Amino acid sequence: MRTEDVLAAIATGLWRWDNASGTVTLDGEAARLLGLPAEPVDLPEVAVRSRFHPVDWNEINGIVNLAVAEGTLAEARLRIMDEDGRVLRIVRSRSKPVEHRTAQGRVDYELIGTIQEIAEAQPGTTAAHTPITGDWRRSREAFLLDAGRALAEARSTAEVLRVAASLSMPGFIPDGLAVFGVSGDRLSIIGHHGHDPGDEGPFAEMPLETDYPAAEVVRTGRAIYLPSPEDYKRRFPATWPLAQRFGRTSWAFLPLIVAGRTMGAWMAAFKHRVSFSPDERSVLTTVARMLAQALQRAGVAESERELTTGLQRSMMPQLGPEIPGMKIAARYVPTGGGLQVGGDWYDMIPLPSGRFALVIGDVQGHDVRAAGLMGQLRIAVRAYASEGHRPDAVLSRASRFLAGLCSAQESPDDTAYSTDTDFQSPRFATCLYVECDPRTGLLEVARAGHPDPAIRMADGTVLMRPTAGGLPLGIVPDTDYPTTSFTLEPGETMMLCTDGLIETGGHDLDTGWARLRAILESDIHDPEDLEPRHLEKLADLLVQAVHGPSSHHTTGPLADRREDDIAVLLLCREGGGCGCEAPPLHPSRPARRTMLTVAQAEPERVAGVRQQIRELLHDWADAEQVDSAVLMVSEMVTNVLVHTDGDALLMAQAVGELGTRRLRVEVADASDELPHKRHPGEMASSGRGVLLMEMLADNWGVDPRGEGKSIWFELDERSKPGSDPLD
Repeated sequence: MRTEDVLAAIATGLWRWDNASGTVTLDGEAARLLGLPAEPVDLPEVAVRSRFHPVDWNEINGIVNLAVAEGTLAEARLRIMDEDGRVLRIVRSRSKPVEHRTAQGRVDYELIGTIQEIAEAQPGTTAAHTPITGDWRRSREAFLLDAGRALAEARSTAEVLRVAASLSMPGFIPDGLAVFGVSGDRLSIIGHHGHDPGDEGPFAEMPLETDYPAAEVVRTGRAIYLPSPEDYKRRFPATWPLAQRFGRTSWAFLPLIVAGRTMGAWMAAFKHRVSFSPDERSVLTTVARMLAQALQRAGVAESERELTTGLQRSMMPQLGPEIPGMKIAARYVPTGGGLQVGGDWYDMIPLPSGRFALVIGDVQGHDVRAAGLMGQLRIAVRAYASEGHRPDAVLSRASRFLAGLCSAQESPDDTAYSTDTDFQSPRFATCLYVECDPRTGLLEVARAGHPDPAIRMADGTVLMRPTAGGLPLGIVPDTDYPTTSFTLEPGETMMLCTDGLIETGGHDLDTGWARLRAILESDIHDPEDLEPRHLEKLADLLVQAVHGPSSHHTTGPLADRREDDIAVLLLCREGGGCGCEAPPLHPSRPARRTMLTVAQAEPERVAGVRQQIRELLHDWADAEQVDSAVLMVSEMVTNVLVHTDGDALLMAQAVGELGTRRLRVEVADASDELPHKRHPGEMASSGRGVLLMEMLADNWGVDPRGEGKSIWFELDERSKPGSDPLD
């Protein structure tokens, strides 16, 4: 008896589906089951497709593709329709894909299989329903959407493994999971779940030639399904004893493939029996693909973070040895996207004179090129400073260096840059260079388009110290950078920062400085806290106000709106009230002092002098007295610039307890001509300086000096405000 006769006797038909030609060959029984005349026939694919329910056709496409990828049987349950759209019968198809490679190298396949009618369960009977139902499909789709979203959001390998361990697959939940990676010719375990610590020992560093399912999956790129222990023992007898002790019943080993390369294998083990139906294999295959993509993304992200950390650590300096009488702290936080590298930097440079220099700067942009330029510029500034040049000369040479560096990168002969407009565009950098004498606290500042430094005085008051400045580095090769000198008094702290700390979160310079001032002024000792306040804590507070916890990879309150890198450098001159040592039991309020020089060529700095006095007296009890002090200071400094040929040196000091303080302001110049009272007419534009001081000051006078004179006035605070935090 022929095989065809035997199959026809049990109502089983044969069919052959040629994907290359798009034709389907049916024997007589197969044609009858499809609702056609019961005779052998060759039909185009579209004619056979019209006999299937549309939903089932979409389902069989996925099943066939899965069987082709895995080299397994394609099993499907199909509804056969008549011309009126009614269901004639339900059939089960089992077929084997056979690959054929054409002369052009294209891979086609041919399906050879059987079709058999299924008796549908009648109402009221105990016949088992098929597990492939609409509800199961919907839950599967919802599971895959959730799994894909969770794996896409995982940022590290550990997070990917945690997500994989928490997946609850519809209808079959793995009891144990393991992810294998490939290192050379060996298999290693990246992570596992559902096993005790140490259980991975026998499977770690396993040669790929080992007769183990995961190794074979990596070698062949095809999934392996083992529905029972007998299947495992029969196919892999050598490694069956290793798996037997875990007490599992079914196993699935699937390749982790990215861009056609097998990067590892994923094992899902079950304590209950799993038949691994086509739908179950489809779910496992889809999860394996998403898991492979997630692991690949996490690996790239971790490599980028490692590269970023190494790059920034190599570029960012150590602050060097301790300086007697001085404390220094620094922080750098890259921007939130890409490789997290940028152009901000800071440095501390020992100088031949025994002094040291502090440098902070910001190269335009926060990308790889900005980081490269930053490293070169930092080395150049360090070299110029180590040669003993003054602050203005260091910045002038650095500007020429950066301008020459950018022009060299714009060279048309460099084909590497000619196709990249970003590398062809010139870059500039802002910079602040401070030379410090640790014995006297004298600071000499040169500034190239950078934000001014801020000074926190011994009593917690914060002043923005205006300094002379020039253009950013690299814009004009030959640029002069004037130098500003002032003294950092004992107990005072200077803050240097880049604009990323100021302007983050939609702030401009004014509102950003107000936020920083609040942080600096709020960092005051609790009278009951005898522990010293460290400068490192203050640096953390400044960064956390923008970035959150002090980590490169965690988010803070404004992390989603960080537009730029952050660099901050703090210098504290130790003394009473600085916070670097424990406070006395009965603290007294330290004096506030500020000193500024206004040169003949810088009359615009008179506005900065007025602002300095207002900030010095920001908590003065009587606002009218503040206005009076600002008016007298403006008059005194302007008179020096108008009536003498020298510069004006301003010194202001406020001493005493809140409500009873005394302000003393001196303006010194090199002229021996003393001021005298005049009686200007109603339309006169000058001559009222002495009259103003007689009317507004509590005391005033003129003190001759060896060369020049000093005009001074004093104001006593009139009323006492609320409680003093130091009382």
